[in-house]
Parts: sequence; C-alpha cells; structure tokens
Amino acid sequence: MERTAIKISAIKEYLDKGKTIIALVGVIIVFTILSPNFLTVNNLIIMSKHVAQTAILAVGMTFVVLTGGIDLSVGAICGLSGMIAGGLIYEGLVLNLFGIIIYFSIPIIILISLALGMLVGWLNGILVTRFKVAAFIATLGTMYICRGAAMLRSNGKTFPNLVGKKEFGNTSFPFLGSGTIIGIPISVWIMIVLVIIAVYVSTKTPFGRYVYAVGGNENAARLSGIKVNKVKTVVYVISGACAAMVGLIISSELVASHPATGESFEMNAIAASVLGGTSLAGGKGSVFGAIIGAFVIGFLNDGMVMVGVSSFWQTVIKGVVIILAVIFEQMQSKKAE
Repeated sequence: MERTAIKISAIKEYLDKGKTIIALVGVIIVFTILSPNFLTVNNLIIMSKHVAQTAILAVGMTFVVLTGGIDLSVGAICGLSGMIAGGLIYEGLVLNLFGIIIYFSIPIIILISLALGMLVGWLNGILVTRFKVAAFIATLGTMYICRGAAMLRSNGKTFPNLVGKKEFGNTSFPFLGSGTIIGIPISVWIMIVLVIIAVYVSTKTPFGRYVYAVGGNENAARLSGIKVNKVKTVVYVISGACAAMVGLIISSELVASHPATGESFEMNAIAASVLGGTSLAGGKGSVFGAIIGAFVIGFLNDGMVMVGVSSFWQTVIKGVVIILAVIFEQMQSKKAE
C-alpha cells in the first residue's frame, strides 16, 4: 500500500510539473483533428515565427515576475523600438542645426533600438526601486509614455517600405524578420539562442539565484547581502531589451513600422509566463516553462484562426485559459504550503 501511495504521489507530482506540456500536446491533438493542415511543415514554420515573438517577450517577463513584479510596458516598447528603427531607415537622423542627415547601418540601428528598450526598462526599475512606485502603476505609466512617443515620432503615421538604400548601406533590415538559416526563420534562431542564455543565467549563475531569492522573500534576500534594488532594475532592463527585439522583428517582417505595433502583447507575455508555472507572487517558475506556455498561446491562437473561430471568441477563450492557469497555480501553491 505504501509503495502504491508513493507511486501515485510521484505521478501527481510529474503531472503537476508537466501540466503545460500536457496542455500543449492537447492543443496540438485537437487542432490536428479539426484542421488537417495544422501540422504541415509550412504551417509549423509560420506558427514558430508567431511563437518566437511571444516567447522572447515571455523570457523578459518571466525574470520580472520571478522577482514579484510585472511589466505592462513591453507591448508599447515593441511599438516604440520599431518606430525608432523605421524612422532611422526611412528618413535617417535629421540634424537641422547642421543641415545634414545621418544614415546608420542596420547593426547600429538595431543596437540603438535595443538600447532604447533597455533605457525604458531601467526607468521602470528606478520607479519601482528608488521611488517605490508599485510595478503595475510604474509600467502602466511608461506604457502610455512609450505609446505616445511612438505616435509622436511620425504623427501617428506608418514608416513604409523599409528596404533601405544601397548608397546608405542600410538594405539588410528585412532579413531579420523574413530571412532563414537552413530553412528556420531568423526570429526562431534568436528565440533559441535567447532561451539557452536565459535558462543558463536563471539556473546556473548567482544572478539567477538572486532573482529567485528576491521573489521568494525580499527582506530575507536583503538581509543576506543581495542588492535587491539592483536585481530588480536589471530584470526590467532585460524585459525592455526583449520587447525592443520583438518590435524590430515585427517591423522587419512587415517591412514597415506602425506606432500601434505591440498592442496587448504584454497580456500574451504574462499569459505565457503564468501558463508555464511562474507564480505572480514571485520566487517560483522557470524560463523553460514560460517558453512552453508561449507555444500553448501561439498554437492556440493560430489553431483557432485555422478552424475559423471568431476573433471575439478568440479573446474570450484566451482570457478563460489565463484565469484557469492562475487558479490552478494557486491551488498548487496552497497544496505545497
């Protein structure tokens, strides 16, 4: 009897840890039955590009949530970074004082956009740590600031046809969103590299242990010598960089930048993180789990589109999935306690 009880307990523990993978398998099975084209090679490539965007955002969001925070500004950072990159490609940096226009190479433009995302993340971190503004309010404020700045950059217009010009040396931007290496999209390669780095950092480095410690018990972490404010600021910087990268990928894929890019992306990132087992209270979760959660969100979105589910119902269903995931996570936390 004791051995049977131990086996049942082990099975329950395994199911708890692998619930997101089980959900992913379930989504794949359901939509494969409903749509024969769901698991075709071409559709998997398309879906992987969509998943990559959510997954990259989820990596940064997971670091933030692990510390007990939240970042609502990631979608707006996507739009702002795309607009900055698009403006630099489309019209260059206009210096009216000197009567000149400077055109940057694509690598420099990417670095500028990433630096901007990191700057917004740093601002979020400063608001949360030094000014003690609640993370929800701080990032909500920067979300509006970034969205407004993106609109101001072009007076609400789109920067179209971002193919660049040979004479300015800025023609390779579309490759970031549409290029492939051995048949795999560049955005997927970026996701893979980023996930490997994030998993290593979160599980094998002192910084990763500090993140979990801060989320688990901030006061205890501070008493043990961890620089809590620094750790919190860094995770917001990471989140800002991830968001900026997604903005660049989307603008590159569309070969255009629009200030409304990234609307509601923060919800997908939070949903992926929660579905992956990350506790909104902090201190519990993993980057790998968040990536599986991103696959669930991505495959669920694309699957519903393929079977003709109304966009209104898609929103309702995603909301239900998020609520159920949070309820399940809270139930598991109570059992663990």
